[in-house]
Amino acid sequence: MTPVRFRRDALFLIAGPCVLEDDALNLRVGEHLARLAEHVPGGIIFKASFDKANRSNAGAFRGPGLDEGLAALDRVRSATGLPILTDVHLPDQCAAAGQVADVLQIPAFLSRQTDLLVAAGATGKPVNVKKGQWMHPEGMRGAIAKVRDGYRDAGHKGDAQVAATERGTFFGYGDLVVDFRAMPRMREACDAPVIFDATHSVQQPGRGEGGTSGGAREFIPPLTMAACAVGVDGLFMETHPDPAHAPSDGPNMIPLDKLDALILRAVRVWETARG
Repeated sequence: MTPVRFRRDALFLIAGPCVLEDDALNLRVGEHLARLAEHVPGGIIFKASFDKANRSNAGAFRGPGLDEGLAALDRVRSATGLPILTDVHLPDQCAAAGQVADVLQIPAFLSRQTDLLVAAGATGKPVNVKKGQWMHPEGMRGAIAKVRDGYRDAGHKGDAQVAATERGTFFGYGDLVVDFRAMPRMREACDAPVIFDATHSVQQPGRGEGGTSGGAREFIPPLTMAACAVGVDGLFMETHPDPAHAPSDGPNMIPLDKLDALILRAVRVWETARG
C-alpha cells in the first residue's frame, strides 16, 4: 500500500465509526467508504478507535482494546484496501499501534501530553493531532512541534507527516462553537495541513440522556460546507449505519446512507473555493 500523505492539493476524508464494533459492522462501513473513495480526490482513510478512554460514564462501552482492536483494523484494511487510522491514548500504545495503523491520532483532550506526542512522532507514521477544545489556533504550534521532534529524534528521514484538526471550542455549558478563522490561522501557525472534524464539532458534551454526550447532527452539512469554503485540506466524519444504536457518539454521527451525498457536495464546494 502506498504510504499515507496528508495532501494539500486534493481534499481527503477520514471517516468511520466512533469505536470498533464487530467485524460485520466494521466491514460494512469500510466497504461503503472504499466505494465512495473513488469520488474523493485525496482518498479516504478508515478510522475507528480500539478504546474510548474518555467516556462520560465509567460503565460505558469502550471498545475491544489494543490487541483485538488492531487485529480488527487490519482485517478492515485487508478487505477494503483503505489505509486505517486509530487513536492512541498512552505513549506505550504508540509502537504497537504504529505496526498496524497507517495513521495515528491524538485525541483533543490529550493534545498537550508531551510524552504521547513525542512517542507518536517516533513511530514514523503520519500523526493527526486534534486541537483541544479549550485551545486557540496558535496554541497548536507546540503540539505539532512535539510530534516533529519525536520523528526527528527517532532518526527518521525527511519531514514528519503531521496534521492539525479543528473540532470546535467549548462555549458555555455543554456546547461547542466553530470559529472558521481558526483553520487558516492554525495552518499558518503550524505549517501543517488542517482538517475539520465535522461531527465532533456538533457534539454536546454531557447533555445526552444519563449524562452521555448529545449532539446536533443537523448542523453537520452547513458546517462542512463552510469549512470547505474556507479551504481546509481534509475532512473528518464519524459515520454509522444506525447512529441511534451506536455504542458511542451516536447523536453526532452522520448516518451512513447520508454520507455520500454530503461528501460529493463538499468536494464541489472545496474545488470551487480552491479555484
